Amino acid sequence: MNNPQRTARQGAAIVAASVVLAALTGCGPNYRDLRLDGQRAMLRADYMPARYFFEEADKVARNRPENLHDLGFCSFMLAKELFDQSNRAAALRELDLALEFYTRAIDSHPGHYAATVGKNLALELKGRPDQALAHAEWAAKIIGPAARQHLFLAEELEERGDLDAALLRYRQAVAIEPGSATAHVEIAKFLLRHQNEEAAVWHLQKAYRINPRDQWVAGELTSRGKLPPLARTERQTP
Repeated sequence: MNNPQRTARQGAAIVAASVVLAALTGCGPNYRDLRLDGQRAMLRADYMPARYFFEEADKVARNRPENLHDLGFCSFMLAKELFDQSNRAAALRELDLALEFYTRAIDSHPGHYAATVGKNLALELKGRPDQALAHAEWAAKIIGPAARQHLFLAEELEERGDLDAALLRYRQAVAIEPGSATAHVEIAKFLLRHQNEEAAVWHLQKAYRINPRDQWVAGELTSRGKLPPLARTERQTP
């Protein structure tokens, strides 16, 4: 489990180094690069350093909904970590921050799906802080929508041609919900669209093992001679 104070120091050091490098090279901070660095940190579950990068990005380009969403998501995940550590006061402060960021995102882009979902999740988490957050039923309800947030944002980024950022989003969805066949299928479709068949097949095989009744996945694997054998428990139907 991350130590929030240590992680905060690490985040400050990372961003400070980035600022010094920018000064030495004569280049100001670049919004896209800051965003990519933040998303890479999120993919590693380093939410405090990620938030520092997104805060710097917000200074470069104020009130961008995708960036405000990520600030909210980082605060939400930090709150979850703090609840797991029984640090309720700090967790509630993080949730207040998450709600502030999500609200700003919605104000700047009314109806923004990912920010709306994030705000609802943060409100729900704030209303039930004393319950066991590791409970399987809670995880299915909270983490599932979080993965869908990243899938939604990945599609937006791909449509705009920002393929590096889109791929990071798809990877984040899989990392957040590795047992989701949908997350594996969506990243596989992205990889197929961009000529990375080997990686796409790996995700399709994961999706098939999770849900062997998906005919599209089975067909794609069969056509490539990559349909994997199923364990007995995977062949059983409910």
